[in-house]
Amino acid sequence: MKNKLFYITALSLLICTGCKQNDLPTNAVTTASLTTTPDGLLNAVNGAYALFKDHVSFEGTTDDNNMYLRQYFQMSDFASDDVVCAQITTDPLFLAFSLGFTPTQTNASYFWYISYKIISDANTVIEAGSKISSPTAAQQQLIGECYFLRAFCHFNLVRFFAEPYTINPDAPGIILRTSTTDPSSKARSSVKEVYAQIIADGIKAASLMNAPRGKTYASKEAAEALLSRVSLYEGDNTSTITYSNAVINSGNFTESTADAYKTLFSNAPANPETIFCIAFTTLDDYGKFGSIASQYYSNGNSGWGEEYASQPLRTLYAQNPSDVRSSYIVDLVDSTGTQQYKNGIPIYYVTKFSFQGGSPTLSSPVMFRLSEMYLNKAEAEAKLGQTAAALADVDMIRKNRGLSGALYNGTVPSNTTLLDVVLKERRLELAFEADRTFTVYRNKMNMDKTYWGYHLQGLQASDINLSVAPANYPNMIIPYTSTKIIYYIPQAEILSNPLATQNP
Repeated sequence: MKNKLFYITALSLLICTGCKQNDLPTNAVTTASLTTTPDGLLNAVNGAYALFKDHVSFEGTTDDNNMYLRQYFQMSDFASDDVVCAQITTDPLFLAFSLGFTPTQTNASYFWYISYKIISDANTVIEAGSKISSPTAAQQQLIGECYFLRAFCHFNLVRFFAEPYTINPDAPGIILRTSTTDPSSKARSSVKEVYAQIIADGIKAASLMNAPRGKTYASKEAAEALLSRVSLYEGDNTSTITYSNAVINSGNFTESTADAYKTLFSNAPANPETIFCIAFTTLDDYGKFGSIASQYYSNGNSGWGEEYASQPLRTLYAQNPSDVRSSYIVDLVDSTGTQQYKNGIPIYYVTKFSFQGGSPTLSSPVMFRLSEMYLNKAEAEAKLGQTAAALADVDMIRKNRGLSGALYNGTVPSNTTLLDVVLKERRLELAFEADRTFTVYRNKMNMDKTYWGYHLQGLQASDINLSVAPANYPNMIIPYTSTKIIYYIPQAEILSNPLATQNP
């Protein structure tokens, strides 16, 4: 990354050499350097945050496509029914659409590597902090941030590379790394064990972070938001409500109004709804090559613009034309108003990762925001049969999205269920935010991708008839019991770590 003020010192501390999978992520940061060097802890922690957005050398090369957040959003959302692919490509992102996962695919392998690098750097700071006899509030904050980062990265790893907790908590999870002295050969912990560690780290993080540094860094509320999400995925409805309420009742965040929502993602650090986002500046604008936005949007030359909002998602938004959430979906038409297509697929760009500072390829991606806390709480309440409370939380969001005339007001519509209402709202609110795929499968639902797009194996543009639904293509319905819902453990890890087992 270019010319980051906070990264100048950290460069010497966080060198990534070679990035071969059989090497543990760098332990170049030493506890001695962190406790004896002025701003040692600060620089190391800030360097760990930078790894979410840096293009780090991997397997001897630096690839514009390799960035934690780019993989995070693509590997999750491109496998969902919210996004449609308008062409076949050799980019490994296509494997999320086609479910053609392999043990050697670059995007998953890089995500695995860089996640453990962040975890290793967090471990080093945590261990250094344990040697400080009387840490200041500022030092405790930094140590707490590292507990959060360790929990956050472990959680994302277990979601991508292991079965959902609600399906099989005893299934092989991921490799827990909680010490810089962990042996390179280590077995996968169970999903249940991984969740237990994540929750312990989240609780510890929340207890330490009492000197917040702003929304572009972890905070007590960010840790509680993570605990809310983890508890929901675990099926612990009571804890989900408890942690969601802790964030909601902190008084530090408010729901974006309908007008403010339109600029939430282009101005995330300043939006009152944002709990935690990863800061990108103009120096971090990768443009067409390597940004998250470049796949979703193009102003003609700013991006590839090859992945669009899917027909099923657009149909949901169309049920309420006043819903401001559809403002992030941009229909491409020519000067005469004629719909534009790519390979037979109508072009509906997505702009949730665009327009910070006016740039079509820049944003500070949101990791946690207040609306999710209401939705987590509502889902837990629905599963506990608390109808009035769940619908009140859903309506809290809807009235701030231009839907004051379409509130539920305590009544579940006929021919649907309370949980269906909540999950529909979750889809509308959190589309393209790395949520949909995980939500479908953890709720033991099947993914329905019965719409035109190049996720349909063998599709030709001449086959497309938008007036009817596609039929007789494989992988249109993906059951939650399928082995295709999770990624393979990277082959390099399997080869270098004889104790690690592969996913089926």
